[in-house]
Amino acid sequence: MFSRSQPPRAPRSKMVTMTLPAGTNSRSRITRALLVSLLLAAIAAAVWCRWVYVQIESYSNQDQSEPSDAIGVFGAAEYDGRPSPVYRARLDHAFQLYKRGIAPLIITLGGDGGDSYSEGGVGRQYLIGKGVPEQEIIAETQSRNTEESARRIAVIARANGLRRLVIVSDGTHLFRIHEICAAEGLNVLTSPRSVIPVEGGVSEFDRVLHEILSYTAWRMHLY
Repeated sequence: MFSRSQPPRAPRSKMVTMTLPAGTNSRSRITRALLVSLLLAAIAAAVWCRWVYVQIESYSNQDQSEPSDAIGVFGAAEYDGRPSPVYRARLDHAFQLYKRGIAPLIITLGGDGGDSYSEGGVGRQYLIGKGVPEQEIIAETQSRNTEESARRIAVIARANGLRRLVIVSDGTHLFRIHEICAAEGLNVLTSPRSVIPVEGGVSEFDRVLHEILSYTAWRMHLY
């Protein structure tokens, strides 16, 4: 008897297992951790910017003026002894508050504008020209930025026994001013100046962005 021949069996394939180097897994975990950290940081930054924006808009759209001891006008540009349109709008608003009897004293703020005049001095002369008695205006002429103006007006307030002040500036500027003044121990109310069209002026977006960045830098003690 002959047995049926069987076809030869194919050799079994051997499975090859590839193992990634330990260093590759470690780098992958570090990369994922960095990406997660960056994502969380971006979310936190977005939430922070949104919160600051809401505060800026809130202060821009409300007039807190009530009877106080003085009105503080934060300076803006001056041109050869004349207030710029923005500064004039701030001074005019302060003058209207003064005429309403909100406060018997006006403090103008701002140092050297790059010429022989100071913003505080120019503001003082402008208000005198509108009929405010000279003895009812204090001109601060040394500060160079918002932070310095807040510190200087705090010194003036303490020296003159002023307990509450109404601060006048652009609407988008007021939240930062309020927070800095509060940090200096001042009790301040805010009152935004009238919005006026200024040819070639800074856009609303740029003003708000500037305030968000400036307020953040101040809170982080970057200057």
